Amino acid sequence: MPLYLIIEKSVLVLFLFAVTMGVAAYSTWAERKIAAFLQDRLGPNRAGVFGLLQPLADGVKMFMKEEFIPSNAEKLLFIAGPGLFMFTALMTGAVIPWGPNLQIADLNIGILYVLGFVSVGVYGIMIGGWASNNKYSLFGAIRASSQMISYELAMGLVVIAIIMLTGSLDLKAIAEQQKGFNWNIIYQPFGFLIYCITALAECNRAPFDLPECETELIGGFHTEYSSMKLGFYLFAEYINMFISAAVIATLYLGGYNMPGLDYSAMNPIVGNAIAFVVLFTKTLLGVFVFIWVRWTLPRFRYDQLMHLGWKILIPLAILNMLLTGAGVLIFG
Repeated sequence: MPLYLIIEKSVLVLFLFAVTMGVAAYSTWAERKIAAFLQDRLGPNRAGVFGLLQPLADGVKMFMKEEFIPSNAEKLLFIAGPGLFMFTALMTGAVIPWGPNLQIADLNIGILYVLGFVSVGVYGIMIGGWASNNKYSLFGAIRASSQMISYELAMGLVVIAIIMLTGSLDLKAIAEQQKGFNWNIIYQPFGFLIYCITALAECNRAPFDLPECETELIGGFHTEYSSMKLGFYLFAEYINMFISAAVIATLYLGGYNMPGLDYSAMNPIVGNAIAFVVLFTKTLLGVFVFIWVRWTLPRFRYDQLMHLGWKILIPLAILNMLLTGAGVLIFG
């Protein structure tokens, strides 16, 4: 690979890493502010103007907290769990096209890459919960693994419907085919709804936060964690939320496309900048919906969660796939 391409990709990686970490940090502030608004409270307002320095204060607090490892824990795996969860959360974003030429890795199997790393992410939770040698942590880890595996099935089935429509596994190609207002949500409204529900479950967001259900499991799979190890688990959840919203926007909401914008007629730098702003705005709207849902809907019982996944979402996803196949055959 030429040196200039290596430098270009390195700068892009650093830029997107900084954006991801920044959004994840300020998603914690946004969550608390939105929750406060919905509950008629003020939310964080002491650290900086409107509490904007609260994420920095939280980060310093996490670093300064005492760190301990339970005496009976599997120490190597106990340490590896949060790192693995954080690693998979960050790696998922490598294939998201933020613009016509703004993508870290342009893989022709990009959506399979995303689903693969989403599947691997459960190991970070499972390893951390098991290595803690705590029954509540283990229960949380078992819940997480069964929940994520169950909802991945419905997620994969609705993605198959998108592949049928676009004829490609490449996220950039999927985005390119949605130019103008030819968005996939118009052809796949049920698929969009199912994917959003499964994304909530994959991110362990309420009302699907059973793996860390404090009313039943103290703190769930990360009960025994403290300091930045706990911070990694909490931070990775917000990264997953941000990346999930970006994937939803790419698959269903036109990606970086907007009606009236023709990037081929623009200067490449200007075009990529505008495309990034477009997709970033759609992603932030998705993050807002994730937060809104959390503070609106109550938590499911675990049997209800499994019933929804296996008996409702998977049959609906199969039906959606069959109808999409029939539509492609009939209408081409």
